[in-house]
Amino acid sequence: MGFFNKLFSREKKEKLDQGLEKTKQGVWQKITRAVAGKSTIDDEVLDNLEEVFVTSDVGVETTLEIIDRITERVKRDKYVSTSELHSLLADEISDMITPASDGDELEDFQVPAEGRPYVILVVGVNGVGKTTTIGKLAYQYRKAGNKVFLGAADTFRAAAIEQLDLWGERTGVTVIKQKMGSDPAAVAYDTVSAAKAQGADVVIIDTAGRLHNKAGLMQELGKIEKVIKRIVPDAPQEVLLVLDGSTGQNAYEQARQFASVTHVSALAVTKLDGTAKGGVVIGISNQQKIPIKYIGLGERPEDLQIFNAREFVKSLFDNSDN
Repeated sequence: MGFFNKLFSREKKEKLDQGLEKTKQGVWQKITRAVAGKSTIDDEVLDNLEEVFVTSDVGVETTLEIIDRITERVKRDKYVSTSELHSLLADEISDMITPASDGDELEDFQVPAEGRPYVILVVGVNGVGKTTTIGKLAYQYRKAGNKVFLGAADTFRAAAIEQLDLWGERTGVTVIKQKMGSDPAAVAYDTVSAAKAQGADVVIIDTAGRLHNKAGLMQELGKIEKVIKRIVPDAPQEVLLVLDGSTGQNAYEQARQFASVTHVSALAVTKLDGTAKGGVVIGISNQQKIPIKYIGLGERPEDLQIFNAREFVKSLFDNSDN
């Protein structure tokens, strides 16, 4: 497949470029300083690049792997000019990002024909944009022609239930809820039951955003998964962890902690448009070996994109205005 995915429209590319502008400018300025006065990639340039990526929230481990890859390319190719550096970095970093599907051939907001409803269990701490991401997902899946149900299983915050209700009204999808303090597993069970009875394609379940009590969180998520399997044996087909890209290193820690208490199958990284810390996407995917499936690039529902690793990296390192 070519470097420009045929499914990646011009409109999406423009939105991606705009959303990554702050990160892109920060990285570009740092790389420009790193290679100033140099015609080839030598040890000094590599040392400078290491500092660039560490300070861009890529993470130490991932940074070292990037430097190792560039070092090997320089050794293999014998002569690599600094003018080739950006395309070289784009190639190597693209290969390091865990893909959401083989060949980046993931279709926009489609679900498998078998085993419906397709159940997405959404986890993440409060404040990362979890409920908003669920609303945007509902919009996108419905726009793609799917019948969508939402489950308000974050019953510990009245605001979460109300917010999900608003998204249901806004997107025209059904929201299953109970009163605040209800058993989250009961809400999940009711949601999947109703969705299956009414022929829904997609079920998205919100969960409580707590990490201070890992044992309690594990027990709660385990109970939710157990009860929904009674209705759809393969459910949840996806456990989606939502992370705030603007928090940088804090997002790494959240990914690590959630992965330690439940099986996270995919990531959504939000708020990338308002931060210069977009490099966190590269590090989290590489270190956790969890595919990034969605990225948030703005406030509108349309601003949630299915993540395309090659286009993300291409946007980050392309300095052209075209």
